[in-house]
Amino acid sequence: MVIRAKIHVVGSLPPSPTTVEFARETVKHLHPPATMTPPLGSAPAPGFNIGAVERETGLSKDLLRVWERRYGFPRPARDAGGERLYSPYEVSKLRAIKRLMDVGMRPGKVVNQSLDALHALAGARAGEGHGESSPEPVRDVVALVRAHDACGLQQLLAQRVMRQGLQPFVLETLAPLNREIGAAWMRGDLQVFEEHQYTEAAHVALRTAINTFPRTPENSPRVLLTTFPREPHHLGLLMVEALLVPEGAYCISLGTQTPVEDIRRAALAHRANIVALSFSGAYPMRAAVEGLATLRAQLPAHMEIWAGGEMTRRVRRTLAGVALMPDLAATVPALRGWKARRG
Repeated sequence: MVIRAKIHVVGSLPPSPTTVEFARETVKHLHPPATMTPPLGSAPAPGFNIGAVERETGLSKDLLRVWERRYGFPRPARDAGGERLYSPYEVSKLRAIKRLMDVGMRPGKVVNQSLDALHALAGARAGEGHGESSPEPVRDVVALVRAHDACGLQQLLAQRVMRQGLQPFVLETLAPLNREIGAAWMRGDLQVFEEHQYTEAAHVALRTAINTFPRTPENSPRVLLTTFPREPHHLGLLMVEALLVPEGAYCISLGTQTPVEDIRRAALAHRANIVALSFSGAYPMRAAVEGLATLRAQLPAHMEIWAGGEMTRRVRRTLAGVALMPDLAATVPALRGWKARRG
């Protein structure tokens, strides 16, 4: 028996910054000019073992070994015991590659480019679709992030929520602000701790506002929020919750990186009407499609599945019973449509 149920895809964040630092200034002092690629056959100056590179870049040891065989990069030296040692140049380039992968680029397209070319590509990607000048609230928030004024940042976000209301704050302030923060991160203008500071402040502002709404599970649409494994971005889920709660939804968040079987069990335990998942631009499309198909087959037909985010923009074919909805603003009419269909 084939189960067909309508699956909506919820918009989430634009490509979110990760925890990988883009160490431009360090690179300038620790390796030759970025345009100089180490000549073939010459071993780079050793510096980092493979475990340190994994921690520094967010790229797994297995992936580093695969790239070494497939692309000829990185080309680590070996210590007396035969262990790999990576130069500062290679680590800096691997950071840049990871950053571009996090916004959906394939490693085969970038791994053999110079560090200067990677910097230029990151700058171009950061500017895509964001040529217009940023609104004043966005500029103010970015200025506070760069000034490391955590208290001022928190106060400004709280004031914007009170002045605009929760849903307009999410769509008119936070969404463009996420784009601006992401672009600054791509250009290397923000450090990792600065992006973390912003994300934490946004979390506090949203959670505080969400908690002012009554939680009434009876006679409310019950929405289970989470992400699949290997999807760590949480702010998108919180933004979706902030849009749905004022519409009367009762949201249950599992946080990020929940296995499919645990999602199924939670959906049944909480008697969810809707299971909402979020995918950032870096999430593998094939893994997302297969995961959604598996989850759909394991849930009752009356439970709708919403999933989405930047990754869903890359889906070019119709999925059985799936309606792609990559824009964040579409979640509100989707919930209203759900309520209308059920009287």
